[in-house]
Amino acid sequence: IDMHTVKPIDREAIIRAARETGAIVTGEDHTVIGGLGSAVAEVLAEEGLSCLFRRLGIPDLFAGYGEPEDLYHQYGYGAEGICRAVRALL
Repeated sequence: IDMHTVKPIDREAIIRAARETGAIVTGEDHTVIGGLGSAVAEVLAEEGLSCLFRRLGIPDLFAGYGEPEDLYHQYGYGAEGICRAVRALL
């Protein structure tokens, strides 16, 4: 699902994805706190849906700075890191 905006959140798409797949992985190129992953987690909790769930992004810490590709690699957000996280979840 391409969620280019967090507001308004597409609740129906999230609910449908959770029910149809049993797993949701969100990815964002900034902190995971208060972003898309948090909004998706709220929908899942409010709807009482249980599914595998993982937020990918910068963890809750003081992040470094630099070129985006370098930071993606540092925080496991590059293509390999995303694939690794999805495989670990499933």
